[in-house]
Amino acid sequence: MSQQSLRASAKTAIEQCMNLQSEESCVIVTDEKRQEIGDALYDVATEITDSVAAIRYPVGNQHGEEPPAPVAAAMAEADVFLAPTTKSLSHTTARIDATSGGARGATLPGITADVFRSGMSADYENIRTECRTVLEQVEDADQIRVTSPQGTDITMEIGERQWFEDTGIVHEPGSFSNLPAGEVFVSPVSGDGTVVVDGTMMPHGELTDGQEVRFEVKDGRVVEMADDDIRGQLETAAETAGEDAYNLAELGIGTNTGVSALVGSVLLDEKAGGTVHIAIGDDHTIGGDVEAPVHLDGILREPTVYADGEEISLPVAR
Repeated sequence: MSQQSLRASAKTAIEQCMNLQSEESCVIVTDEKRQEIGDALYDVATEITDSVAAIRYPVGNQHGEEPPAPVAAAMAEADVFLAPTTKSLSHTTARIDATSGGARGATLPGITADVFRSGMSADYENIRTECRTVLEQVEDADQIRVTSPQGTDITMEIGERQWFEDTGIVHEPGSFSNLPAGEVFVSPVSGDGTVVVDGTMMPHGELTDGQEVRFEVKDGRVVEMADDDIRGQLETAAETAGEDAYNLAELGIGTNTGVSALVGSVLLDEKAGGTVHIAIGDDHTIGGDVEAPVHLDGILREPTVYADGEEISLPVAR
């Protein structure tokens, strides 16, 4: 795919989403598998400011793994950073330190040229409206219950944890978003029940033809994982993080009504309007207190969501 075909999406990211200004510095963080997207972002950024740098590092081993120290330093020093990388930097200390220090940033984990082109063509003002509508229904709830026809039935305690909006509008110092964007999410204090993922979950991509990933949660920990590949990833993470690797990390509700079908990319699929994703592992960057070298999202296609016993209205893909 040519650089020119990525230009429109890069302009949306740099100009509409990040609102990069001529007096600001910008750093693009990428790796060899995502370099064409990094190059497209770099080219657009250079048209706005002379203070632009691109930094490339080897593909990481796990989502949520910390980047090399020079990458973390570059993110922290910039006014604006964008990170199209194979493995997610969203749930890393490097990212949270950068935004805590006033940088505003966006991560694009696992982004492909096709997802970049389609996901960045969304109406981000509409996404912001959908996020607000969902947030108003859930932000005061003590308990959230999620069910699905496939067998999901889990109740999560929210406690005093904060809900966040991922609108894709990243204009204020310290603000952060995934791109493509579109979700409302929280790190639960605890949870109990069954989760049956029937949408997308790494390392499998989109689950089709009746394929499912089933796991059991008790007291906020995954106590049974039926999928061998995912269980192996959690066991590897547990070698350094212990039981925290099995943490119930996130509940997210997709609000991007421009995503009409799952494509096998967690980055895009978790934003699809009307879906829910439930994650395992690290949550320290989204309001939790667990640091682990893994963050695995599983997407449910047909959820029903209850806030303190009342069914909420979910966005509908258009």
